[in-house]
Amino acid sequence: MKKLVIGLPKGSLQESTYALFKKAGFTIKGGSRSYFPSIDDEEIEIRILRSQEMSRYVEHGMLDAGITGLDWIAANGSDVVDLCSLVYSKQSKRPVRWVLAVPNNSDIKTVKDLEGKKIATEGVGIVERYLKENGVKAEVEFSWGATEVKVPDFVDAIVDITETGSSLRANNLKIIDTLMESYTKFFCSKDAWADEWKKQKLEKIALLLKAALDAADKVLLKLNVEEKNLEAVKGLLPALHSPTVNKLTDNGWYAIETVVDESVVREIIPELKNSGAEGIIEISLNKVVA
Repeated sequence: MKKLVIGLPKGSLQESTYALFKKAGFTIKGGSRSYFPSIDDEEIEIRILRSQEMSRYVEHGMLDAGITGLDWIAANGSDVVDLCSLVYSKQSKRPVRWVLAVPNNSDIKTVKDLEGKKIATEGVGIVERYLKENGVKAEVEFSWGATEVKVPDFVDAIVDITETGSSLRANNLKIIDTLMESYTKFFCSKDAWADEWKKQKLEKIALLLKAALDAADKVLLKLNVEEKNLEAVKGLLPALHSPTVNKLTDNGWYAIETVVDESVVREIIPELKNSGAEGIIEISLNKVVA
């Protein structure tokens, strides 16, 4: 039987990645210490690896495909095939940022002030490229973690990943520049993309993952409305496209279905009710294929 070997990230993204696959229709089972979890698709094998290494193993053919941040693909300079962007992280659906940070009382104001200084980071390749682009020579050392506690005693500045900046602020650090924004990528090797069976399988998985992510903040609204109130109710409904309207067997009544952002539901349901809508039902969604 043909197999597709996919690498998933260990660490902060692991739980949210498992949850995304679940919504896409794939159940992955295995403890947090398992590097070979099972999946309920006999054509797929899963490997758990560090995000930093993922793109290298995919590029070199040890994995057919993988999920990791755009930042680590860039840091490794990996030549891979981009299948889709999956904008989610451990805390939110916002991209993460690689930022240059210094102590609040530091004299370093811009990247130019880093000349001759020492910088700690996990993304050495990202920082070295950034310094080169700005014509700055500085010492860049690899950080094994807890990077924010290393200034000012051990280094002059750090480059670290942040979603909200709260950890940096808690350690009396300020952001003076953003090197890049990063979001999660689903990608494959060129050899896998050249294999027709693997290509089709990868395209199906990418479609389902995107559909699950797109459904994360949306709900289906179903309601009934009398003909005299139909246009007023339709006018209240935002939708991916025009809402679906079907005539009911009861003379003069219509059923409406539409997909809307969950964030607006609490505002429009009372308005729908006041405009004559009845039998309003809100349904959570697993996938939305636009």
